[in-house]
Amino acid sequence: MAIRTYEQDGKVLFEIYVQGKDKLGKRLQYRRLAIQSKKEAVKIEFELKRELARLRGEVVSLHWEEWLSECIKKMKLHFKPSTIESYDKCLNKWCTPIWKGKEISKITTSEVHKVIYETLNPTLTPSTKKFILKMIKRIFQMAVEDGILARNPALGIKVEVPEVEQEVLNPEEVAKLLYEAKLNEHRFYVIWAFALFTGMRSGEMYALKWSDVDLTNKLIRVSRNWTNKSGMGPTKNRKCRNVPICADLETLLVELKANLQEFVLPRLEDWTRGQQAMVLKDFCRSIGVTPVKFHDLRATFITNMLVQGVSLAKVMSIVGHSDIDTTNKYLRKAGIEIKGATSQLGYKLPEIVGERVISFASARK
Repeated sequence: MAIRTYEQDGKVLFEIYVQGKDKLGKRLQYRRLAIQSKKEAVKIEFELKRELARLRGEVVSLHWEEWLSECIKKMKLHFKPSTIESYDKCLNKWCTPIWKGKEISKITTSEVHKVIYETLNPTLTPSTKKFILKMIKRIFQMAVEDGILARNPALGIKVEVPEVEQEVLNPEEVAKLLYEAKLNEHRFYVIWAFALFTGMRSGEMYALKWSDVDLTNKLIRVSRNWTNKSGMGPTKNRKCRNVPICADLETLLVELKANLQEFVLPRLEDWTRGQQAMVLKDFCRSIGVTPVKFHDLRATFITNMLVQGVSLAKVMSIVGHSDIDTTNKYLRKAGIEIKGATSQLGYKLPEIVGERVISFASARK
C-alpha cells in the first residue's frame, strides 16, 4: 500500500495503490491516478483501506456524515417529519462541514464542546444552542445503543438557558379579555375561552374532534396534536390524557356543538397559518390587559389552578406534564410556596401620634 508522486505535463500528481484479500481469500487491488493533492490522496487511500476492511468482514467505524445519514433513516420510523427535518438541517449545517470524513469514534468531547461554544453562530440564543447540543447527543447515543461507540462524547456538556419570564393573566384580566372578545364578537373568542378553561396546547385544540368530547362524563380526551409542518400526530409527550369539563366549558361546548362540524373549534385561517399569538397580543393591547402570547393562556390556566389549591399531581395530569420540574416553574410563578411568609417577620411599621411613637419594632405578643 503506497502513495507515490509522478509528473505529467509538468505537474506533480499522486498515485495510490492498495491491495489485500477479501474474507474468502481472494486477492484485491485498487489503483487511483491523477490525484491533485497529498491531502486528497491520503483521504482516498483511507477510504480504499476501509473498503478492504469491509470486504474482509471487519467492523468499520463510520464517518460522521455516514452515521448521521443512517440515523436520519432510522428516525423516520419513530419521529415526526418536522423533527427529522430539524436534525437533518441543523446538524448538516453546523457539524458536517467540521466532521465530514472523520470517524465518529475519533470525535472527542472537546471537539463537541468546540462546535457548541465556538463554531455555532454567536448570535444564536442559548435555547437554540441547547437544542442543537441535544440533537448531537442523540446521534452519538444512537451509536452507543448500536454498539458502535463505547461512550457518548457529548455527555457532560451543558448549555445554561436563562428561565424565560412567562406572562400570565390574573383573574380580572381573564374576565376582561373574555368579556371584550365576546362583546366584539371576535373570531377567536371561543378559542381563547377554550384555552383558558382547558389549558390545552394550541395544536391539541386544533386537532380536537367531537369524538374526543364526552359531555355525559364531562371529560375531554386529548390524544392528538396538529402542526402546520407535520399535520396530525401524537401529543407532545406521546401520551393521552383527560381534561375535566367545568360548567362554563360545558356551556361553551353545547353552543359549539350546534354547528355539527367534525372538529370542535373553528378552523380560522390565521390560526392555521400560526398567527394566533400576534392576534391575541394585538387584542390584549387594544383592551388594556397584559399583552400575552397564545401559549400564555395555558400558563394562565396552570397558574390559576395552582393558586386555587389544586394539587401538583392533578395539574400535571390535566395539562400533560411528564416532568414535575415543569409544573414547579408555574408553582414558583404563582408564589404559593412563599405566600404569607413575610407576615412572620416579627416587626412592623411604627405608629406615631403627634410626635410620640406608641409602638416600635417588635410585633411579638
